Amino acid sequence: MKHLFTAALVAAATLWSPAGAQNSAKEKYYRRFADSEMARFPEAWQLDHGSRLYFGYSQGVGCCAMLRMWEQTGDAKYYDYVAQWGDTIVNPAGEIHLYNKADYNLDFINSGKVLLKLYKQTGQEKYRKAIETLVSQLARHPRTTDGGYWHKLIYQHQMWLDGLYMASPFMAQYGAQFNKPEWIDEAVKQFTLCHLHTYDTATGLYHHAWDESRSQRWADPETGHSPNFWGRSIGWWFMAMVDALDYIPESHEGHARLVGYIRGLADVLPRYQRGGMWYQVLDQPEREGNYPEASVTSQFMYAYAKAVNKGYLDKKYRKYALDAFEGLRKTLLVENPDGTLTLTRCCQVGGLGGNPYRDGSYEYYIGEKIRDNDAKATGPFIMGCIELDK
Repeated sequence: MKHLFTAALVAAATLWSPAGAQNSAKEKYYRRFADSEMARFPEAWQLDHGSRLYFGYSQGVGCCAMLRMWEQTGDAKYYDYVAQWGDTIVNPAGEIHLYNKADYNLDFINSGKVLLKLYKQTGQEKYRKAIETLVSQLARHPRTTDGGYWHKLIYQHQMWLDGLYMASPFMAQYGAQFNKPEWIDEAVKQFTLCHLHTYDTATGLYHHAWDESRSQRWADPETGHSPNFWGRSIGWWFMAMVDALDYIPESHEGHARLVGYIRGLADVLPRYQRGGMWYQVLDQPEREGNYPEASVTSQFMYAYAKAVNKGYLDKKYRKYALDAFEGLRKTLLVENPDGTLTLTRCCQVGGLGGNPYRDGSYEYYIGEKIRDNDAKATGPFIMGCIELDK
C-alpha cells in the first residue's frame, strides 16, 4: 500500500511538467484501456467479441497486448489472463483447439507468438508441441513460384500484407528462441517477396494483396495487384516489420533491408494523416464515404513509436505517433458511465475474394461493417500507448 501511495504521489507530481503530463496520459490510457478490455471480455477467448474458445489471430493480437502490459507494469493479472487462455486452448497433448493444419491458413500462426512467450515462461512441453505443429504447417505451406506463402489454401497464388504480420514475426521469434536461424531467413524472405510484389512505386504505399495467377476479379491483369490501399493491411505490414526486427540480428542482411522499408513507409504516411487519424482507404481521405478508422491509426501509432524507440527512425517521427494518440483520444475514444473506455469506428473485417465476393473496390472497403472495441484496433492501441510511455 505504501508503495502504491508513493507511486501515486510521483505520478501526480509529474503532471506539473508538460512532458510529464504527456507520459502520464499514455500510462493512464494503456492501463485504463487494458482493464476495460478485461472487464468487458473476462476471458481472453472473448476478445474481439469471440463467442467460443478459439485460436484466432485477433485473440493473439489482444493477448500480445496483455503480455506487453505484464512486462511494462509487472502486474501479474495481465499474464494470468493470457495464461488461462493458453492453458485451455492447448490440451495436455499439445493439440490446439479447433486448429486444422490442412487449412494452411496463415491467420492461425499469429497466436503462436503467445505460445512462444508462455513456453518461455512456464517450460510446459505442451506449448513446445503446439509451437512445433505450427512450424510444421509453415514447412509445408503452399507457395508462389518464387517462394512466397499463399495467404490461405483457399486463396491460391495470393500474398496478402495481412499474412506477413501473422507469420513472419512468429518465424523470426521461433528462430531466435530455439536457435534455428533458417526460420529468421524465411521471415526475411517473406518480407522481401511481399515488398517486391505489393509495393507501389508511384505512392510509396503497399497494395493489400497480389495474385500471381491474375485469375481473381480484383487482380490487375498486368500487375496482379489489388486495386486499393486498405489502411489496416498496411498497418499489419508496418507492425510486422518492427516486431520481427526484435529477433533479426543487426548482422543479418535482412535487418538493414527491413529498416529501409520502414523508413520509406514512415516518410510517406504523413501525407495521408488528417487530424492525427488515418482513413479506411488510406490514400483518399477526402473522398466521400471514407472515414478515420481506429485500427489503422492505432497500428501506425504503435509502429511509429516502437520504431523510434528502437532507433529505426529518427526521434522527429515520434510526432506522428503522438498526433495519432491525440486524434484517437479526441475523436474515437469514449468514456462510458462505468469508467471503462471504448474505442469506436473499428472496421470489423476486410478481405478479398471469397463468397460473397469481395472485389477490393473503394465501395467495398468503406461499406464493410464498423464496430466498437475490435481487437485489431484495441491491441495496437494498448501497445502504442506503452511505446509512447517509454
